[in-house]
Amino acid sequence: MEQVKAAGSILKNAGFTVSQIKYSRPSCFDIAARKDRMLVLIKVQQDISAISPKDSLELRTVCQNVSATSLIIGDKTRDKPLEDDTVYSRYTVPAVTSKTFEDIILRKIQPLIQAGPGGYYVEIDGEALRRRRQELGMSAGDVAEKVGVSKRTLYGYERGMTRASVTVAYKLLCTLGDPVAKTVEILKTPKNPKKSSKVRAKRMIAKSRFLKWIFKNVDDYDVVPLRKVPFDFLITVPEEDIKIMGSVAEEKEANMTKMIDEIIGLSKVVQAQPVLVTEDGRIRKSDIPCISREEISRIRKPEELCKL
Repeated sequence: MEQVKAAGSILKNAGFTVSQIKYSRPSCFDIAARKDRMLVLIKVQQDISAISPKDSLELRTVCQNVSATSLIIGDKTRDKPLEDDTVYSRYTVPAVTSKTFEDIILRKIQPLIQAGPGGYYVEIDGEALRRRRQELGMSAGDVAEKVGVSKRTLYGYERGMTRASVTVAYKLLCTLGDPVAKTVEILKTPKNPKKSSKVRAKRMIAKSRFLKWIFKNVDDYDVVPLRKVPFDFLITVPEEDIKIMGSVAEEKEANMTKMIDEIIGLSKVVQAQPVLVTEDGRIRKSDIPCISREEISRIRKPEELCKL
């Protein structure tokens, strides 16, 4: 929890609006943060190897549907400590150390090194490499000989077809006098978020009998059931920028007030409309729109839900 608080403080100091997961069920992310158009969902996990494929998939699913970037902050993977200035990956979700995260958010220093199955490597800026080589009047063979790689490999760097080891990247820096390694932009906002598959969404609904009954009239929008987040489903219509964050609840549930506060806080950061589905459409002392199960089962379009 202290690491979550520390990460939240770093984001707030950088001008982000932050919502933290505190009270509800175990979640695939601990922090939602927004600054302008950048939205990031962060999981803080000391040992990143403890993050399961299902958790990673759910985190990526949520990010895909709300146009967010996913990130893991950790210290180690099993018994091996994570290195600073290095981007790791856990089931395609990028992971960095707390120090690297702080450098990215507060100092605008982007990491250079990526960790892969074969070791550590960097992406080479091929255009910068070729330009600098030509400025120095060096042939590809000259640079390749000084760096200790083949001429073919050097051309691969220039064409963006080959990644370089950290050692080779350092030798290129010493040889050319200019850095030619690309930084890793892990918090880059996706320009064209991939639309979720309607077939996949309906298959997911089929696994949840209750959601299948509620959304039996769904025909032209995506409903994504979720398990490892504080809410139960997302409804999205990317073309119309509609995002609805919903939860199914009973008033007798423990921590109902805290759960509602958490959903409202998340919806503000994600910029989604929160909704609570209840038996009769009412919850005492609630600041969240409530809709009865019967009411929502008759809805055919997300616009109708927004109006309610």
